[in-house]
Amino acid sequence: MQTLKFKTTIKCNGCINAVTPFLEKSNNISNWSVDLENPERVLTVETDGDSNEVKNLLDEAGYNAEEI
Repeated sequence: MQTLKFKTTIKCNGCINAVTPFLEKSNNISNWSVDLENPERVLTVETDGDSNEVKNLLDEAGYNAEEI
C-alpha cells in the first residue's frame, strides 16, 4: 500500500461526487480524499496500484491529475 498525492482540477463537492464512482470502482484504492482548502486541490490516494491508474480514472471522469 502506498500513498500518492495529485494536483487536480477538482474544485467543489459536486466534482467530488462526480469522481467518486470512478475512484471507487478500483479494487486497488482503499481510501482517498480531496483537500478543497488547498489551492491545488490535492487528491490523496491510498492504493496498491500506481499513479497511472489514478490519472486514468480521473481522466475518465473528466478531470486532470498531476502527481506531486
